[in-house]
Amino acid sequence: MAVKEPSRRAHRQLAFQALYGQEFLDCHTVDDLKKAFLAVPRQDEGFEAEEPSGFAWELVLGVWQHRTELDAIIERFAHNWRLDRVGRVELNLLRLGVYEMLYRADVPCKVSMNEALDLDRQYGDARSHTFVNGILDAVAKALEKGELKARG
Repeated sequence: MAVKEPSRRAHRQLAFQALYGQEFLDCHTVDDLKKAFLAVPRQDEGFEAEEPSGFAWELVLGVWQHRTELDAIIERFAHNWRLDRVGRVELNLLRLGVYEMLYRADVPCKVSMNEALDLDRQYGDARSHTFVNGILDAVAKALEKGELKARG
């Protein structure tokens, strides 16, 4: 019997866990990132692989490659907040959401926002929901107005 492909929500959760975990590692190369990604415990069937692949890996690699740009965008909309004051959970959820909005034309902004907020409810601080929502909403509006350009 074939193993069912995990949902995109499961892929996002895995991507978030990998991104959060790599905050505590020195991932200076793609090979380092691959090792960190493969080290994340898999809870869903269908994620067993010798090499990183699939939607989760695409998200992790994309966020990692564009991290400086994503952080600058987040900082732009995080009025009066320096990134070093933002919790690691929230920062990685923001990076993931902003990356999807900018680079994944196959994912509507509303979906990116909702998925990031659902992950925030699960992993984030009880008070962070409004902060995460505010920044993602501001990014979505900037994209809509043409103040930011989608790259995907």
